[in-house]
Amino acid sequence: MPIEDTDEVLMLRYAAGDAAAFPELYSRHRAGLYRFCLRMCRDRGRAEEVFQDAWLQLMQARERYRVEARFVTFLYQIARNRMIDVLRRDRRTTLSLDDEPGAAFAATLAADPGAEPERLLSRKQGAGRLVAALEALPDAQREAFLLHEEGELTLEEIGTLTGVGRETVKSRVRYALGRLREALAGERDG
Repeated sequence: MPIEDTDEVLMLRYAAGDAAAFPELYSRHRAGLYRFCLRMCRDRGRAEEVFQDAWLQLMQARERYRVEARFVTFLYQIARNRMIDVLRRDRRTTLSLDDEPGAAFAATLAADPGAEPERLLSRKQGAGRLVAALEALPDAQREAFLLHEEGELTLEEIGTLTGVGRETVKSRVRYALGRLREALAGERDG
């Protein structure tokens, strides 16, 4: 069985002119990066703009790429920088659970082809509550949580990316998890 190239090796191959390496990188990271953009921007159009701009900037920066950190950190830094630009341009963004991306996210979380209809409905409602709870998090907590969960970045990598210390990141993720648990438990109790 062939050994799979790491993201960093794929990016170096792409930087050296191997165009076939890019689709593999894209395939590995498109879903997580898109969800990160969507949850941070809270607007489908802006999320798609940031998502596409991040990949375009990655392609443009390929010849300057150096392995100084994990590839995923490099990719999410590009997306985060672009997101900051977009959010500064227009801070009036919202995401409704009725919007297509919110519904798609909820449906993805709820999907289980063998489940009974009642269980599917319950899971979809739970996923909707999760999306709402994510939306209610303060920006810094939501960003740290999403970078950790969607980007699978370490606390140190998130700290480097966001310019705060590891302990601050750890607190943000911990508080986000606590708020999410509290919101979801409150829904079950209510």
